[in-house]
Amino acid sequence: MAKQGNRLGGSTLVYSTESGRMCPACQNPIAACTCRAAKNLSPSDGIVRVSLETKGRRGKGVTVIKGIPLEAAALSELAKQLKAACGSGGTVKEGIIEIQGDHRDAVIPKLALRWVVKRAGG
Repeated sequence: MAKQGNRLGGSTLVYSTESGRMCPACQNPIAACTCRAAKNLSPSDGIVRVSLETKGRRGKGVTVIKGIPLEAAALSELAKQLKAACGSGGTVKEGIIEIQGDHRDAVIPKLALRWVVKRAGG
């Protein structure tokens, strides 16, 4: 009788009791993932765009910052500093920083010290 695998053709380790969550691509712990760090560097034209989005958020405004040419760890640290400066919560998703509320006027001068910043949208 032949051994049957899963639908993907093999098993993939996704959690280890010693290391926690594992990257399915490189099989390293998520904290030490090598393939994800290289992929998180967002493509950019050299301009950081700051906009306000309300779509899909029940009318609540969120300041969205796109195009920052930083790796994931540095991007998370920058987001932490911006959230503290704005006194608001937020997150980093797929190379984009989201800060709860309309904080474009507070964020743009802080980012303009390091990058070319444009106010996008209305």
